[in-house]
Amino acid sequence: MTGRELVDRFGRVHRDLRISLTDRCNLRCTYCMPAEGVPWIPRPELLTTDEIIRLASVFASLGIVEVRLTGGEPLLLPDLADVVHRLSAIEGADGPLRVSITTNGIGLDTRARELADAGLERFNISLDTLRADRFATLTRRDRLDDVLRGIAAAQATGLTPLKINTVAMHGVNDDELTDLVRFAREHGAQLRFIEQMPLDAGHTWSRAQMVTGDDILAALSAEFALSACDDRGSNPAQLYTVDGGPTTVGVIASVTAPFCGSCDRVRLTADGQLRNCLFARGESDLRALLRSGAPDERIESAIRESVTAKLAGHGIDDPGFLQPDRPMSAIGG
Repeated sequence: MTGRELVDRFGRVHRDLRISLTDRCNLRCTYCMPAEGVPWIPRPELLTTDEIIRLASVFASLGIVEVRLTGGEPLLLPDLADVVHRLSAIEGADGPLRVSITTNGIGLDTRARELADAGLERFNISLDTLRADRFATLTRRDRLDDVLRGIAAAQATGLTPLKINTVAMHGVNDDELTDLVRFAREHGAQLRFIEQMPLDAGHTWSRAQMVTGDDILAALSAEFALSACDDRGSNPAQLYTVDGGPTTVGVIASVTAPFCGSCDRVRLTADGQLRNCLFARGESDLRALLRSGAPDERIESAIRESVTAKLAGHGIDDPGFLQPDRPMSAIGG
């Protein structure tokens, strides 16, 4: 600790920054976005690459060591490789920033290598089903083959660990959980199951319809021998070895077993709003500071104020919980 770290009132040190590059996406997943009529952020309101790099430099000076690029779909950004290259050249407390990406994988078959060469450290790829008909229904696009090619391209770069993210849903893919684990094992990847969270654009989320972390473990344990891994730290996923390893599978039980007490993340939306929690109701406008000519010291102060105001937990179980106004696509994962 150097005294410049981002520490909140509960002693949590923030070292992970999620940067959304766009709210646009080439899929329309039912649990994230409506089929039509999505109110995109106007392009002039989106951060430019230079603005992203400047903010990332300020965050790095405050102890951020890892940046995850998200969206929407970050692969839609034409100059993504340049963003990765410039971010990975920023010096943080532990050396150059570690840069990873969360993507749906569409288009990755032609871009994975250039991203790896630009300094990317890791791919996180979303895949909720291995069935083409289900994929088309769930995402409203017939693009499963594109995603599978993207996964193969990511694997070919040799970057590890390759992570595959799956949102488990009743009546949608809960009969594929073991198949997905086998698929990940065949591709040398770590599958991470995620409880569905109240972040859909239609605000139709229901806890009663959610596949819980315990449900996931019960389904997997019927076919695999699972053993919990130690030293979880601030990792949102509890990892388990599969049949003695080396394959591991993760369960992110954000709703039923929240890990807020060890959270070390803050989020920057594509339009430059800082969120101290995925479920935060308030935001801090860093874009306005940038464009008004504010010095780094004023931006740093705004960042510290946001982190200081961070609540102890997301409060999904509280009677007064209100889902964020923005859907996941506009917040960034």
